[in-house]
Amino acid sequence: MRRAIELSREGMAKGSGGPFGAVVVKDGNIVGEGYNRVLETNDPTAHAEVTAIRNAAAALGHFSLEGCDMYCIGLSCPMCMASIFWSRIDRLYYVLPPEEAEDIGFDDKYFFDQLAKPIDQRDFPVIQMEEFYADARAVYQSWKTKGDKTPY
Repeated sequence: MRRAIELSREGMAKGSGGPFGAVVVKDGNIVGEGYNRVLETNDPTAHAEVTAIRNAAAALGHFSLEGCDMYCIGLSCPMCMASIFWSRIDRLYYVLPPEEAEDIGFDDKYFFDQLAKPIDQRDFPVIQMEEFYADARAVYQSWKTKGDKTPY
């Protein structure tokens, strides 16, 4: 956790982004680390956790991070939480709750609140285009029957 906090300071001091750092640990060793790089890269997805996951996957040579733990300064936002789920990280350790991020100007709590609502009650319009259903479903069915796919 100390390294995640150190990375938070480092990225913030460089002007790379907000005060967020994260490390991925496997068998007691850091295999990936990152700090928020949103401002540095103009990439809204360049959060500390996503950066750490990308670095860990590259270092380990695999998209699954099973057997790894994530340490980060604050509770991960919904995007990062989904990335943690997709990477199959075993556990997430954090220090500060979303209210602390909100207090310094980050709206993570708003995103959590929006995702807790049914799709049709969210502030952001999400529109299903049913006229393309058959074509889109055909692509999904092709994946389902693809013999050489790698499940993840």
